[in-house]
Amino acid sequence: MKSPDTEALFDEVASLHGPMIRRIAASYEADPEVRRELQQDILMAVWRALPSWRGEASVRTFAARVAHNRGVDHVARHAKAPRTVELDEGLPLDAPSAQDVVERNQQRERLMRAVRALPLPLRQVTVLTLEDFSPSEIADVLGVGANAVSIRLTRAKAALREAMQQQERP
Repeated sequence: MKSPDTEALFDEVASLHGPMIRRIAASYEADPEVRRELQQDILMAVWRALPSWRGEASVRTFAARVAHNRGVDHVARHAKAPRTVELDEGLPLDAPSAQDVVERNQQRERLMRAVRALPLPLRQVTVLTLEDFSPSEIADVLGVGANAVSIRLTRAKAALREAMQQQERP
């Protein structure tokens, strides 16, 4: 049985960092049903790992590391070509018109397709950067040096730029 402190910490992770976990899961899985299973798998892994959390990094960084590790395991288990489906992120939009909503959703879908197509090391730094992690936090999450993070991020930006330009071409 987990201690009350572990339960409270898990509740904090689930409530404060649940949206981040959902977005990280979305970067690894396009299918909404499978993505929900991955999210549950991530939360279960966080639950099991919390007693080993030593507080060396923030709980946010800890949760992101667990989420990415489960995402990598998921990709390894389901080594298939990336599938494309509409994202059902349900993020609130400040769009004044239906056309703006459609254009923003199409842009988000293109970006998610491009992110999913990135090699895993580039995908990881991209997702964490989009989650507003600093390079040193990303290095902690991934267990690599800050220099490696900078190199991967530069390569990811170039790959995303190229992928987005190719998607815009007829």
